Amino acid sequence: MSGTMTWVGLDVHARSTQAAAIDALTGELSRVRFGAGIDAPLAWMAQLPGPVRACYEAGPTGFGLYRAAVGAGIAMQVVAPGKTPRGPSDRVKTDRKDAELLARLLLAGSLTRVVVPPPEVEAARELTRAHDACRRDLMTARHRVSKMLLRHGRVYPKSTTWTAEHRRWLSRQYFDHAASDLVFADLLAAVDGLSARKAAIALRLSQLATDEQWWPTVARSRCFRGIDTLTAFSLHLELGADWRRFEHAPSLSAWLGLTPSLNQSGESSRQGPITKTGSMLARRLLVDRRGTTAARHTSARRSPTARSDSLTTSW
Repeated sequence: MSGTMTWVGLDVHARSTQAAAIDALTGELSRVRFGAGIDAPLAWMAQLPGPVRACYEAGPTGFGLYRAAVGAGIAMQVVAPGKTPRGPSDRVKTDRKDAELLARLLLAGSLTRVVVPPPEVEAARELTRAHDACRRDLMTARHRVSKMLLRHGRVYPKSTTWTAEHRRWLSRQYFDHAASDLVFADLLAAVDGLSARKAAIALRLSQLATDEQWWPTVARSRCFRGIDTLTAFSLHLELGADWRRFEHAPSLSAWLGLTPSLNQSGESSRQGPITKTGSMLARRLLVDRRGTTAARHTSARRSPTARSDSLTTSW
């Protein structure tokens, strides 16, 4: 043991990594730049004096560097970029300055680490996000079909669209020019392909959710009104498959970005819209399910039969 400790900040990109290291005993700052890959940064950190504490910001490069560093015995952290303190007057941003800032803030204990999910959780989460991406692509493809019909003055006579009957109606639509027919056929093929993909991914997710690793939590979440298996499974994975890391409900709401923003100074206090931090998919799932449940509840209240049933069973 050399009696010292080295604090390392890494600014990681797809084709390069900028590193800065601070020797806690001497205060010496060293910098080095690497190309693509994680082998060179790992070898460099392994030869630094004393125990090494390193960090980099969460981003599109994922957690491969973190897992490799931990496997090599290096204390690595992945930190939240949105919570990295930065001066309002600091208008010069470079990779070198970012790496130095991370090293100094890590030494000061001013960074907030993110929870790195286990590889199996991350793999399952990729499948739920693929399902959501397919859902959004399908919505876009359907909009293109409806907008083309609208441009040509074609209106479906019934209010409910994208049913089997509506699909048969679409297949009977023809246009005056062959080019328009070709475009419309291509748009319909895109919708059909995305629908098949979405159904296939949903089936695989439903099967995966019943695995003993996931099902106990998924089953409990399904007890809430409006939460089905896919929603419960997606929400569970977006939370890192570990609900216990949230001490209470307000901390979970804050992580999801569902708490109102606040601007307070002196005697003035003004609340704004929700913060929208954290997982966008988890937040959308909860908001969508809440809207669906509220709409069904409102419809039931407007129904005389439903109202009569609720009055007779209210006890």
